[in-house]
Amino acid sequence: MRLIATLWLATAALAFALPRALADEQVTPNAVVKALEDDFGVHPGQRRNHTKGTCATGSFVGLPDAASYSRSALFSGATIPVVARFSLGGGDPDAPDAGKGPRGMALEFRLPDGSKQHMTMINAPMFVAMVPKTFLDNLIALKPDPATGKPDPAALQAFAASHADSAGMTKFYADHNPPPSYANSAFFGIHTFKFIDKNDKTTLVKWRFVPEDGEKELTNAELTSMPRDFLEQALIDRVNQGPVKWDMWVTVGQPGDPETDPTVLWPSDRKEFKAGTLTFTSATPQEGEECKNINYDPLVMSDGIAPTDDPVLLFRSPAYAISFVKRLQGK
Repeated sequence: MRLIATLWLATAALAFALPRALADEQVTPNAVVKALEDDFGVHPGQRRNHTKGTCATGSFVGLPDAASYSRSALFSGATIPVVARFSLGGGDPDAPDAGKGPRGMALEFRLPDGSKQHMTMINAPMFVAMVPKTFLDNLIALKPDPATGKPDPAALQAFAASHADSAGMTKFYADHNPPPSYANSAFFGIHTFKFIDKNDKTTLVKWRFVPEDGEKELTNAELTSMPRDFLEQALIDRVNQGPVKWDMWVTVGQPGDPETDPTVLWPSDRKEFKAGTLTFTSATPQEGEECKNINYDPLVMSDGIAPTDDPVLLFRSPAYAISFVKRLQGK
């Protein structure tokens, strides 16, 4: 019965989000999930993207500055339990941890009234696609050539030439080496969201989580010498030494700031404030742990936080639902 209820909820989420997300884009979530499977293969019972991951548990305490912008219980000052999943981008469960590309931090905040708030982030301040079609075209371009086992360079060049919105994130990961530990990476919400206060006033915001351990990158020499798997153990070892923390920072938008394009950064002079501190006291391999079966749908939001009409943000929910149902079914 629990599986049936979960499948129903995932299907309902898909039905709710799909019409809005696809109003101007003839791209289906099924096509994106299929493209991920074509790129990385099908690994039954596992996520189609960010497949390789690690669970963590801890808590979050919000600050008064955030409560003045959002009535969400997330910022009440109470200690909010958090179940998190750190992950490596892509659908290969055996991918090398030193490869360049996205790392993820997904958070499920469990609020006192039983509701939840999800935040699903990557370690870049922008995304690779302004619209779902760009993301799909990127996956198609990344499909390995059967003869070489690698993407066709000509296809990648053609994609870059025809999708200017992908340039920002592509350059970011080209210019930045990956971190030696999840604990040394900042994570960004990438999308614009709405904070709604107790008087129903809406403020456009972006958020990021900055590690108190400091941001660090592997050297070029370390990129080629690190073991295949080190991120999980590095996080486990760090938590065993004591709590590991990130500070949540919120950027406040001004009129005219883009709110539906996750590839564009806001000007650097926008007001920012510290909204709270995230603390982890446990980290474990994901197999058999709670985070493995959580669908970190970014549209799961508490009262006082709401989505914008960003087409990529709205598209993520039905795509996640399809992947979620497949892995619950063991596919």
